[in-house]
Amino acid sequence: MVFIIATTSGVSAQQALAETQVTTADEVKWGYLNPARGDKSPGAADLWGDRTIDTASGMLVRFNKGFESPPHIHNITYRGIVIEGEMHNDDPNAAKMWMPTGSFWTQPAGEEHTTAANDKTNLIYLEIDEGPYLVQPSKQHFDNGERPINIHADNMVWLHKTDLATINAAGVSATYLWGDTNAVYGSLVKIPKGFKGSIDSDANEFKAVVISGSLEYNETTTLKPGSFITSPGKSRLVIENDTNDDAIVYIRASSPYDVNE
Repeated sequence: MVFIIATTSGVSAQQALAETQVTTADEVKWGYLNPARGDKSPGAADLWGDRTIDTASGMLVRFNKGFESPPHIHNITYRGIVIEGEMHNDDPNAAKMWMPTGSFWTQPAGEEHTTAANDKTNLIYLEIDEGPYLVQPSKQHFDNGERPINIHADNMVWLHKTDLATINAAGVSATYLWGDTNAVYGSLVKIPKGFKGSIDSDANEFKAVVISGSLEYNETTTLKPGSFITSPGKSRLVIENDTNDDAIVYIRASSPYDVNE
């Protein structure tokens, strides 16, 4: 875990150092989603929180090509965003719909499903609002009233004007995924090639995960897919996209953020 001072407004350097945390994809510490199964289990790396206790948390999970779980349920609802590869998550009898980078799904607690991976490398960001994260047999299935969502990346609707964020930068767009903008919500923001500016927030909770592309943070740190930033309180994340491709960042926040040039 690396701590980096973000450029802030009205916040001292010492406060910024204590609050803004940056973990690059290369610094992520990997283990197993189910340690008891060892390398037969998908790999897992906690980015924030603790998936083994009753709290919200976010993690990276990676799958080998050809992985397919047996039908099962989870005790809690989770959300997944594809970072790399092709993923399928649905009812055990559903035909495969392979979801590429930038796709999103939700898996309600208690609903039987399978998860499969189709590419050489498959990586997702997985998030829960309560824990612990458990895998349980299908015979324990129950209906918690929620319904699953599967959104292929090609079906995302990108908006330049939205209540998710105040966008003051050409070419930047955002799309809503879940939650309430008056509470905590999740969105994707697309940063175009050539962008140089900042994401500004005064949210009590602000977490960002790079989903695709590559960004330079504070002109010193390269953020590849799987990199993570958390910055509670008032902060400014200075970023630049000097590549030839758009970058997509997932943001979990407790109030709307600004994107400025």
